[in-house]
Amino acid sequence: MEGSNNSEDFAVGCLLSIKTTLGDEFDGQVITFDRPSNILVLHILRFTICLLIKIYFSFVYIPNYLIRKFFPLRFLDYFVLQEGSKPGPRRNIRFLKANYIKEFSFLGQADDPLDVKKCYIDLHTLQAREELALRQAEAEAERIGVGVTAEAQSIFDALSKTLPVRWDKTVIVVMNEVRVSSPYLPDSVSGGTSVANERVKKVIEFERKRLQARGASQ
Repeated sequence: MEGSNNSEDFAVGCLLSIKTTLGDEFDGQVITFDRPSNILVLHILRFTICLLIKIYFSFVYIPNYLIRKFFPLRFLDYFVLQEGSKPGPRRNIRFLKANYIKEFSFLGQADDPLDVKKCYIDLHTLQAREELALRQAEAEAERIGVGVTAEAQSIFDALSKTLPVRWDKTVIVVMNEVRVSSPYLPDSVSGGTSVANERVKKVIEFERKRLQARGASQ
């Protein structure tokens, strides 16, 4: 639809039924439309919400007193906002290039879905997610050896799949007892029980064979 869409068609808060050129069909509420990039940001509505909206608009030609009786004022805003304004399931947000919209129909208009006065923000959950992400990033950083070869990192990664490992400078420490020093050969393994020692050696042997086979095929 590049060149044919109008930014007014994608006004913030409007409810649309969309069919894409890829065969997708869904209903959503416009969060924003970025004209320069032609990207539409949509809050994908659950089936029950979409059904209620369509039922509502099927009554548009009924006298006002009947609409008020069965569908109170701000009906659309109430149900659309209920989906994202309280703790519970997260919103399903989709970024869609408007070029991929085959056709769409206007279902109605609701309030701005990002109205801060009506949106619930769980700061405790956000802080917990931030702390978890930081811990995961730190853990991932600790898995990366400093001043070691790509081969050494591959051996570390292979060992970490089944055993607890960490770096001690350029030495791989397995189960806090077995140590693997450069050049990271089976003969470079020291410390720990004989059983743990042999287990680490087998992993190193297998990984080195895999690396050699991959190198030979390239």
